[in-house]
Amino acid sequence: MGDPHRVGIVGLGFISRAYLTTLRGHPAVRITAVADLDPARAVATAAELPGAEAVNVERLLGGADVDTVLNLTVPTAHAEITLRAIDAGKNVFTEKPLAVTFPEGREIVERAAAAGVAVGCAPDTVLGTGTQTARAAIDGGLVGRPLAASAVMVTPGHERWHPDPDFYYTAGGGPLFDMGPYYLTALIHLLGPVRAVVGAASRLRPERVVGSGARTGERIPVEVDTHVSGVLEHADGALSTITTSFDGVATTAAPIEVHGETGTLAVPDPNHFDGESRLVELGGTGWRTLPTSAGHVGAGRGTGLLDLVAAAGRRPPRAGGELGLHVLETMTALLRSAHEGRRVELTTTAERPPPVPLTP
Repeated sequence: MGDPHRVGIVGLGFISRAYLTTLRGHPAVRITAVADLDPARAVATAAELPGAEAVNVERLLGGADVDTVLNLTVPTAHAEITLRAIDAGKNVFTEKPLAVTFPEGREIVERAAAAGVAVGCAPDTVLGTGTQTARAAIDGGLVGRPLAASAVMVTPGHERWHPDPDFYYTAGGGPLFDMGPYYLTALIHLLGPVRAVVGAASRLRPERVVGSGARTGERIPVEVDTHVSGVLEHADGALSTITTSFDGVATTAAPIEVHGETGTLAVPDPNHFDGESRLVELGGTGWRTLPTSAGHVGAGRGTGLLDLVAAAGRRPPRAGGELGLHVLETMTALLRSAHEGRRVELTTTAERPPPVPLTP
């Protein structure tokens, strides 16, 4: 690919450490600039990255030393930073969700296309061996024709461990927008796009209590639904159910199960890159673990950005903006359905990204 692709990072909070673990020193990319609302944090991060400069956002977006912007800001800032980067002629890879409203997400995809730049969107966990091995099993006919799937995520809430959890309970947060992208993106990789949804939602309590760090004991308001359930109608006729909750304690359910005519597949947690896929077949004697057969081995956050760089306009990125937009519309449609009490048809679709061969 010639010289390393130059990346500038906006937002150096908790999740940035995971991305830096993958990208720091990778031969395909070089981090040239970092920016954060806290200038001291930007300076400290730049000191860990040879050749990187701590700058303000305006300088990073306008800099000739940045080819792609990695947008790791809080969800409410995703659209603003991404659109500014697009207008500056930069490619963008953004943390999930693509935006907090569907119109913002659609504007991102449309303006990127008009500007001739690429947009990618997390999660990229689905490019690891966990989801990809499960996809290979489905594509290989091990469950027969897929009929249905279930996805379940239940926790008591991130305020128990995150020292600054406010954004989890404002627009763009909640269990659906925070964790739903992992499960929805995996379901689309496994079963294809969604054509319509029916949703229901609730909110257990109006406040949460910070459980760690300097703000321990502080109460924060809850402005979003904290338990969301839904039914997804996939374009090929399969039906999925999804539950995302910050109101429960735990669950014994598999993160994702896919049911077919001849077998059921237990899929590992799509919040992780790896994990075991287990299969039970009609007439079989029990569950068996499938050998790892697809996906990036030992991958970490940032793999989707590396895939976007490798695509280089020759193919759509596997964690691309159109898929991110379809996931965003699915989430907003679930909440709209819950609040309006009706089935909602989607206006977008997305191709299943190309599978990832087993890649050391």
